[in-house]
Amino acid sequence: MFIMNYNQIMKKLKSLENPKKVEGMARFGINPDKNLGISVTTLRGIARKIGKDHDLALQLWDSGIHDARMLAAHIDEPEKVTEEQMDKWALDFNSWDVCDNACGHLFDKTKHGYKKAFEWTKRDEEFVKRAGFAIMAWAAVHDKKRDDKIFEDFLNEIKRESTDERNFVKKAANWALRNIGKRNKNMNEKAIKMAEEIKRIDSKSARWIANDAIRELTSEKVKKRLD
Repeated sequence: MFIMNYNQIMKKLKSLENPKKVEGMARFGINPDKNLGISVTTLRGIARKIGKDHDLALQLWDSGIHDARMLAAHIDEPEKVTEEQMDKWALDFNSWDVCDNACGHLFDKTKHGYKKAFEWTKRDEEFVKRAGFAIMAWAAVHDKKRDDKIFEDFLNEIKRESTDERNFVKKAANWALRNIGKRNKNMNEKAIKMAEEIKRIDSKSARWIANDAIRELTSEKVKKRLD
């Protein structure tokens, strides 16, 4: 049986509510507010039954329910997503998993993704800024045919914002730096070089971002994969 409309989906989601799961998620920094505790695997299964539906995705997002917003990113249609929608959703982000899910399953597939990555890393809001770096991190993995030049530009954005001490920002900047550095041998060299520059900045956050990235990007595991 296929789940077709908003009311059916919300009824299904509420039937899967798991307060104990919410408690466990909270220990990993996931916001428990309006969170039903449904696993990502279960949400993906529901998304497959629904299929792609832009208007339904907008309805689910506007519900304000954590799990419905996770689902919305899986069923939305990238070609129908506007800049205005992206800006609105980004301002609604209040949990790292909702942010990263939307960026990796939807935003980085839209024609506005790269533009927003540059815009959002300059913003002050913690999760909006994180979203900029999350798009960079996902794009480094997903957009295999893209020329390296834009990823070199991303490295400059990471350096500029590397002094931001907020946990969800610095971790996303580090994530983007590491993913860019694992893209290919050329970007590995450039990312390590940039990490060395970031390491010299007088900032605890910058040093953490750089040292953690250097540790992975110079590892035998990464070198072997890129050879």
